[in-house]
Amino acid sequence: MVRDNYDKLLGKIASSAGLEQEELERRVEAKRAKLSGLISREGAIQIIAAELGVSFDNEKFKIDELVPGMRKVNLVGKVINLFPVRTFTRNEKESKVANLVVADETSNIKVVLWDVNHIELIEKGEVVEGKVIEILNATMRDNEIHLGSFSEFKLSSDILENVQTAKVVKEKSIADFKLSDNISVRAFIVQAFEPRFFNVCPECKKKVIQEEENFICNEHNKVIPEKRALINLVLDDGTETIRAVLFHDSLSSLGLTQLENVEELSKQKQEIIGKEMIFSGNVRTNKFFNNPEFVVNGVDGVNMGELIGKLEKNN
Repeated sequence: MVRDNYDKLLGKIASSAGLEQEELERRVEAKRAKLSGLISREGAIQIIAAELGVSFDNEKFKIDELVPGMRKVNLVGKVINLFPVRTFTRNEKESKVANLVVADETSNIKVVLWDVNHIELIEKGEVVEGKVIEILNATMRDNEIHLGSFSEFKLSSDILENVQTAKVVKEKSIADFKLSDNISVRAFIVQAFEPRFFNVCPECKKKVIQEEENFICNEHNKVIPEKRALINLVLDDGTETIRAVLFHDSLSSLGLTQLENVEELSKQKQEIIGKEMIFSGNVRTNKFFNNPEFVVNGVDGVNMGELIGKLEKNN
């Protein structure tokens, strides 16, 4: 299992403060208890670091050392993905936002730029994919780096060759899930709901709007739509349960193929209840229920040989 970023930060602060990690962990839990559990471990440990006089203001972090809530984040990374600059209106004022993905040898992460001076470097073609950039005084929001007007964003002369370009998926227990996590979990299916159907554009696969007898895509205008489905599950790994959503392309991997045949689908749903599988995806907030939701994009069976090998390796 990939070591949690929190543990790395714990070790870093403990070393800087001259404390044993066990003592620092006790202080973290005491701080959380004092605040009635309303603060995360990551938030508590940063408060304690400040109380201990430990500061990383001038230190450059590796991407896999970053945790949600960190401030004054400094790092160097290579741009591996660059998205078009978007314009939006807020309070009747036009603004811009830019998104990119940067990587180092440990991991990769999404970076969000809000300052027009930073965005201008992209618009002028100075920051492109393959360039190495330096980020100073940024903030971690969930699992993203955000830069405002007090942050620095500039080209770096550092050379980064073997960077982690693949999407980093961490194995976690459901109880440890955090928003924006890209994770993998071995869990049991304890509940399966009825499918919900919707129409998408055959070109861009985005949801279309029905206007009388026509279906309209924002990008491709009038189209003949494709019918798609999604199904909600409840997963349980022994530490916690979570509501999961699987979209059309993942349903066959789950064993759900007769989506519009009520009788056959009912049988297939019964067959998967209690089944243990490996689910991968990301965690987001369900806007309707306002709670965490696991968006599954990959489903695999449990390979007992690999599982036993992992357990033996960890022991």
